[in-house]
Amino acid sequence: MSAATVSSGALPAMRRDRTATRGRAYTPSTMIPAKRLARPGWTALRLLALGATVVLGGTVVAPFADAQPEMNLEDCRLDGVSVPARCGSLTVHEDRAASDGRTIDLKIVVIPAVSDNPEPDPLFFLAGGPGQAATELAGPMLPLLADVRRTRDLVFVDQRGTGGSGRMTCAFLESDVDEQELGESLQVEALPLDDLRKCLAEMETVSDPRQYATPVAMDDLDDVRAALGYETINLYGGSYGTRAGLVYMRRHRERVRTAVLDGLAPVSMRLPSNVNADAHRALDLLFDDCANDANCHEAFPDLAQTFARLIAELETSPREIETIHPRTGEPLKLTLTGASFAGGLRGVLYSPTLASLMPWTIARATEGDFAPYLAQIAPLLDSGEVLNLGMFFSVICAEDVSQLADGDADRLAADGILGRLLIEVTASACTLWPAADLPAAYFEPVRSDAPALLLSGELDPVTPPRWGEEVLAGLSNARHVIAPGAGHGVIARGCADDVVAEFIEAGSHTDLDVSCLERIRRPPFLLSAAGTDP
Repeated sequence: MSAATVSSGALPAMRRDRTATRGRAYTPSTMIPAKRLARPGWTALRLLALGATVVLGGTVVAPFADAQPEMNLEDCRLDGVSVPARCGSLTVHEDRAASDGRTIDLKIVVIPAVSDNPEPDPLFFLAGGPGQAATELAGPMLPLLADVRRTRDLVFVDQRGTGGSGRMTCAFLESDVDEQELGESLQVEALPLDDLRKCLAEMETVSDPRQYATPVAMDDLDDVRAALGYETINLYGGSYGTRAGLVYMRRHRERVRTAVLDGLAPVSMRLPSNVNADAHRALDLLFDDCANDANCHEAFPDLAQTFARLIAELETSPREIETIHPRTGEPLKLTLTGASFAGGLRGVLYSPTLASLMPWTIARATEGDFAPYLAQIAPLLDSGEVLNLGMFFSVICAEDVSQLADGDADRLAADGILGRLLIEVTASACTLWPAADLPAAYFEPVRSDAPALLLSGELDPVTPPRWGEEVLAGLSNARHVIAPGAGHGVIARGCADDVVAEFIEAGSHTDLDVSCLERIRRPPFLLSAAGTDP
């Protein structure tokens, strides 16, 4: 195979908006740092990618109603958070059923309400992934929840197995890598089962992977609620955080005042069974929108066919590329196949702003220039947010892959190119990973009469509106709103944060005006290095 040299030309200038920046905060499996990714198969997982009770400054704002003595919050400062916060931990048993043995200290951050007379029901944020640490997302989420914080505390709890709550890890996942290994992580490589087996054995000396599924974690969350003295709470969950929120609503229904569920991933979802179908739906929408846009169609006629030819060529003859690393500027060699190229584009589809470059990216790649592609996926690889893979596997293997029949993974991988690597890697990992025993009725639809606002992005490649409709059928007091131009995660687009704040303040969706969400449109396609002009 001949090597292709890739130019290092810059991407077109892009208008910075909340979709491209803050939106990364709640994508599923969002953003493992490069050090975590540069292992065979890890990149595929990344691109799969929730009366105040604080004492502040020595002055009692409001007393804890029934605070437990083991809860002790202290003044603290968080990276990326400019406002005062209170930090602490709550100890729970790893095996809650046994109530004995090893314990976990749950990391908790409370950002107090601005008001001197706050409402008694705070907002609890449920992170995505599964595997993200909620406290590490306080900075990105704080501006989006600023209106909520005017009258309510914001509470961030690292779910067991993430962040500061008994983080599940091993030397293999934590080891440093060089830039060449980062390049190799973009290639098609089998998941290293021997390394994963050693990692699991190391991890099992300090944690039991069977104790980190969603139901037990939501019982942890209710312990935190009780320890902080809150009678009822409001929930905001994004992506996997919506599943966590739904499970909490089922197990602790009397404690939920309202719930905002953004990018629905219900208990009935069988990741990765939906990955190809949902991703290809989003890609087809992009192709259709380009074809219906006069400028995009003129610049990139027959885009779908062009993409299909490119993928076929890469699958037949993988491209050896010599390029410049988009972050370090150092020389980089890598091999791209159709599956690895398509898997990278699947990650780009999460953000409509990034996806506005895809027609141009595909066109340049057909000419042998992969620099736009590499620059597009660089933000997905180099983000500082951490996905804990141990907790990810504990959830996915028990709650999703366990429900697949023999042979399903192979059939699903063959059904499309965008999710092939993710399906293969996840199914392979779950042949080793211990799976939790779940409640008998776990996979039945969640029923609740709590006021709920369901948000879906029409362009979402992993939790599209069909999942919101499925959840809606079980909730008797819910409203499902679809934002036409949003991808994965609606709250960062347009007026969505205002709508969320109004819903929580009212405690009802009855008179909620969501027309501004329904006017959100896909960002204009960028047609060349010059931007939106041909």
